[in-house]
Amino acid sequence: MTGSTVTEILAQHQGTGSPTRTAARVADAIAARGDDGTWITPVPRAELLTAAAAIERMPGARTLPLYGVPFGVKDSIDVAGYPTTLACPDYAYLATRTAPAVQRLLDAGALFVGKTNLDQFATGLNGTRTPYPVPRSVFGGDLISGGSSSGSALAVALGQVPFCVATDTAGSGRVPAALNGIVGWKPSRGLISTVGLVPACKSLDCLTLMASTVEDLDLVADVIMAIDHEDPWTRARGARFPGGPIRLGLPAPDELQFFGDDAMRAAHLGARDRLPGKGFSCVDTTLTPFLAAGALLYQGPWVAERLVEFEEFLTEKPDSILPVIREILDSGRQFSAVDVFRAQQRLQELRAEVARMWDEVDVVVVPTIGTTFTVPEVLADPIATNTVLGHYTHFGNLLDLTAIAVPAGTTRDGRPVSLMVFGPALADDVVLAAAAWLLDEPRTAALPHHLGPVSLQERR
Repeated sequence: MTGSTVTEILAQHQGTGSPTRTAARVADAIAARGDDGTWITPVPRAELLTAAAAIERMPGARTLPLYGVPFGVKDSIDVAGYPTTLACPDYAYLATRTAPAVQRLLDAGALFVGKTNLDQFATGLNGTRTPYPVPRSVFGGDLISGGSSSGSALAVALGQVPFCVATDTAGSGRVPAALNGIVGWKPSRGLISTVGLVPACKSLDCLTLMASTVEDLDLVADVIMAIDHEDPWTRARGARFPGGPIRLGLPAPDELQFFGDDAMRAAHLGARDRLPGKGFSCVDTTLTPFLAAGALLYQGPWVAERLVEFEEFLTEKPDSILPVIREILDSGRQFSAVDVFRAQQRLQELRAEVARMWDEVDVVVVPTIGTTFTVPEVLADPIATNTVLGHYTHFGNLLDLTAIAVPAGTTRDGRPVSLMVFGPALADDVVLAAAAWLLDEPRTAALPHHLGPVSLQERR
């Protein structure tokens, strides 16, 4: 159901189209859906058209890299003049400054369309933890949209905007992308400034991008990624992919967990069987250290880090928080300083083990999600179902990885299938190249001409 891509909209705006016409189409599409849980604060139609007209009057407007391209922003990221709610009305405040990452998009001529729905306080992977309407996947059947970036994924999948800026601490950008058949990229932490983001878990948070093509991710990343010295985690992007074979690590099928979902298992293994034909060099690997690290996220003291931001609000207004979110936040109080150091030491051991694996493989491919759930299934068992959804994503930021969810067809009963490609920090371009191969997208135009066809091993 995705609409025009960034590339297509830019081409339209160089021809007979214009940002104001695009803005009108976007406003019509949002109005036609009504309050379906995609947006919390959409820009009103008249205001959107005025903003589009202002873009057309910008100096050198047609040369701007994102001239008139509409986009959405997850409602945990500040945009001046609009409320930041985190899906908690009593927490909401009016932002006075736009997050630097979003400002870079505006300066590049992009058109801000509004703030998208999310799991409250960006805590959850299922999309049902919101006081606003609960969104559903575009695949129907009462399937969850995934979270916490639920509305961001839907806005792209519905074709309302070609890309969204969201976040991913434990899978919040990849899981909803998987459940809505789009591409969700969690870059290496620090490549996109997190200034202006209300943190969920500050040491792990990162901004993420959602789109329908890797080409669009490339275009937006070139604009949004920059060093920001206000962000203590800031760092520069790694080298671009030089071309050549990619060594793709595949865990043994018996290491993969599908939680009794035989249709998802069959679809995933079928997608794996097609990988060698796409030019990859497939290598056996293991998921053991990755899953061990993922278990630390909610079973360990990192859940307590969420209290750094929300403890005062939790203490003063507990009834303003959804019960399941309140339970998760409260659980952070049980950990001691000893627990923190013990977990950090264990995580460092796992990081060292994983670091050695990158000598053998360049990226690893696993399912993004092992199964799907309906909204009633999640509401009946919110904690257990959420844990299942994060099985393949929880370890990403703990191990300082870069990862992308790539649509890979459907199960025999019509549910979305998604492959996740992940690699070490700053191997973002290798991961994007692998994703482009999976989607049969040409990507040579995005590569610097001075880079020769050296192997990844030589580059390291």
